[in-house]
Amino acid sequence: MDKFRMIFQFLQSNQESFMNGMCGILALASAQIYSAFEFNCPCLPRYNLLYGLGIMSVPPLVLFLLGFVLNNNVSVLAEEWQRPEGLRGKDQGVLRYMFCSMAQRALIAPVIWISVTLLDGKCFICAFSEGLEPLTLGRNMSGLLPGQPELRRLLATIPCPDIFQQQAGFSREAAARYLRCLSQALGWCFILIMTFLAFLVRAMRPCFTQVAFLKTKYWSHYIDIERKMFEETCTEHAKSFAKVCIQQFFEGMQDEMVRGYSHYQPPRSHDTEAGEEQEKLFGITDSENMNKLLKNWHKCKPPLNVNTGAKEGTHQNGCADPAANNWTQPRRENIAFYSKV
Repeated sequence: MDKFRMIFQFLQSNQESFMNGMCGILALASAQIYSAFEFNCPCLPRYNLLYGLGIMSVPPLVLFLLGFVLNNNVSVLAEEWQRPEGLRGKDQGVLRYMFCSMAQRALIAPVIWISVTLLDGKCFICAFSEGLEPLTLGRNMSGLLPGQPELRRLLATIPCPDIFQQQAGFSREAAARYLRCLSQALGWCFILIMTFLAFLVRAMRPCFTQVAFLKTKYWSHYIDIERKMFEETCTEHAKSFAKVCIQQFFEGMQDEMVRGYSHYQPPRSHDTEAGEEQEKLFGITDSENMNKLLKNWHKCKPPLNVNTGAKEGTHQNGCADPAANNWTQPRRENIAFYSKV
């Protein structure tokens, strides 16, 4: 258990590196899943397009949402977005920074999937074989087939060599190669566009105001750290609260069992330990006050002011007084006398 605890603490302290590693593993897994996926084109008019576009769009969407699910900051962003403003305002720039940071990591796996799909070409051939013009292959088939439905039905069988009619008047391999070349060209263009956009994001960021970027980055880290420390403090308080309650329960039961024996004195060796646990409760010794504190933490978080005078202006409901943020040290006025002598 100690080893697992150490690993968990390491992952918590290196959360950003851990998330980057998870996104990389998810990207490699997407490519492996596509290679192991058994692709079977229906080779039917109207169904080819739906099936091919579905394979190229639905799995990337699932991987994109999975990238958000694996990111722990989603709950932080949702909590910060939904919480009442209270005594602490919301910075839209911080929320945008947190969302963009998560979206950039979540987009890695979908981009890999779409790139591999286009470079392989099977989905593209299945989706767009029905709309292929035979004239592009140098064949005029207007006199070979009676109507347009027959031509569409024949073109829909291009991805399936076992049911393609060899007497169709054009080569299935030539049509498949033509569509695969288009798919690979689109794939390389897609990779080039994504790489160029990533380069622009990295290169253009220093051109904007660094003060705003540093501010949003700092407060996004602060929100995450504040949530973790609040949860740790609540856990510590709950442990101390439970320990004191259990000790008081057993002490009361012990007093009832030895009642009537005046000469017996129950041992009090744990008084020092109980006093230490009482200090960890911060004066919150009942469930009503604890529920009130948690409610106030959600509805009116304290203002970001660590001045000692900020604690003086508090209301009875636990919300800090906004006027307390304006606390300043007393001004000193120096008067100088000058003589003309």
